[in-house]
Amino acid sequence: MRFSHQEETLEEVLEVVTDQSERNLMVYNDDFNTFEHVINTLIKVCKHNPTQAEQCTYIIHYKGKCSVKQGTYEKLKPMRNSIREAGIDAKIV
Repeated sequence: MRFSHQEETLEEVLEVVTDQSERNLMVYNDDFNTFEHVINTLIKVCKHNPTQAEQCTYIIHYKGKCSVKQGTYEKLKPMRNSIREAGIDAKIV
């Protein structure tokens, strides 16, 4: 079965729109990273101000996780990688 040019273009547009959907960068609690380390990492990697980073860190501690940034997968991937390199568990969901 052969698709028409218009159908192929529509399919490509749908793929691009799907890839651009908003996602969340989630950071998870652990028993070995200090508050100070997590706060400094969020300031450095996510460009949080100190108050925002501290609030996210308390949410991570008490709720087990926190969405620290929203954006496309492509935007969040380098941040996730940097947070992981700092020894903190993070996932894009």
